[in-house]
Amino acid sequence: MQRRAFIHSAGAALGAAAVTPASALSLTSASHSVKPADWGGLRKLFPLTYQYIHLATFLLASHPRPVSEAIDRHRQAFDNNPADYWHENFLTIDGKITQAAANYMGGKAHQIALTDSTTMGLGLIYSGLALRPEDEVLQTEHDHYSTDLSLELRAKRTGAKVRRIALYDDPALASTEQILSRLKKGITPKTKVVAVTWVHSSTGVKIPIKMMSKVIADINATRDTADHIIFCVDGVHGFGIEDVDVSTLGCDFFIAGTHKWIFGPRGTGVIWGSDKGWNNCNAIIPSFSRSYDVWLGNSTQDQVPIGEHMSPGGFHSFEYRWALPEAFALHLQLGKANVESRIHQLNTQTKQGLAKMSHVTLKTPMDPNLSSGMVCFDVKGMHPENVVKHMHKKGIIMSNTPYRKTYARFAPSLINNELEIEKALSEIAQLA
Repeated sequence: MQRRAFIHSAGAALGAAAVTPASALSLTSASHSVKPADWGGLRKLFPLTYQYIHLATFLLASHPRPVSEAIDRHRQAFDNNPADYWHENFLTIDGKITQAAANYMGGKAHQIALTDSTTMGLGLIYSGLALRPEDEVLQTEHDHYSTDLSLELRAKRTGAKVRRIALYDDPALASTEQILSRLKKGITPKTKVVAVTWVHSSTGVKIPIKMMSKVIADINATRDTADHIIFCVDGVHGFGIEDVDVSTLGCDFFIAGTHKWIFGPRGTGVIWGSDKGWNNCNAIIPSFSRSYDVWLGNSTQDQVPIGEHMSPGGFHSFEYRWALPEAFALHLQLGKANVESRIHQLNTQTKQGLAKMSHVTLKTPMDPNLSSGMVCFDVKGMHPENVVKHMHKKGIIMSNTPYRKTYARFAPSLINNELEIEKALSEIAQLA
């Protein structure tokens, strides 16, 4: 290829020294492996300080040792010989990363695009969807700012309308029947896109995506293909917790950052799209990888996997993105079913403890079918921000929900244990 010829002619004098050892590109490492459900062994892989109980790691994960060491390997290889390391790998490495993602999340590697975050993924999908001025986008009142603004900006560019509905009023009393009923009632003949969030970071409610997909599929069965609804899911706060194959959920797009519950490198994320979904979405940012080869005339567009074509190009923090397979491998070592069981166990312990306190109002459903890794609550007489500040002084890091209606929030995860949960609950109990 032209670029390789240039690099090699410029660096021919370097000879063998210009070649990067293949071992530096190892996408998964056998070192620091953990046994299934070995939560104590997993905790030892993190450099997290023990001065605090960490109940907010869902915001931005600490890098476990396999991930941080992979980052260091890639960084060293780039620092030693950036041109050769890039050129030796950029045409093939995205495919290896998406295959690692598919091994964990389901679907096929070619259906997965790589991003830098959930927000980037949402922006790419909602900016790329084919919308007509008469189309309507239906979203919920429980979505994050990133969804709200992405859809608002898309509506301004296309003339499409955005409408919001509430899937429940009181999150603690949310039910599957209520959510499905409100979804069905909210869809109109003009609805072209349904945009939802799997686990609401505002309340801790987990909505029944698979059942909602069935509602949408039944409506699509009565429509012409051009009028089919595209179902889009911000899945970030269920991704890395729930033991599901995303390709079986029935949605058309599943968007998630991987630097939260997955423990992936900071600044990484994925989009999984169904064939129908990708056929209704256009690329927003030029891709590198094999799409770059098409531009050079070395291949044709049909030879480029759709996920790679939709992945934004340019120069990223490659040592981080290329270390992502280590995070997926770690979760698979632990066992997806084990991970789901453990996080639900700790969250159930948290909810049961809070529910016994007369000065606390639990906002997240007790039912694990309607909740996941977050527990939201009110403490009588205290603003949620003040609860967070008080707990921090006690050595417990938690958060409050960054929404117009804010609640105190615990997020027990795999790095926590039962004793830490009891300590956090005891401190809340003393606020009575």
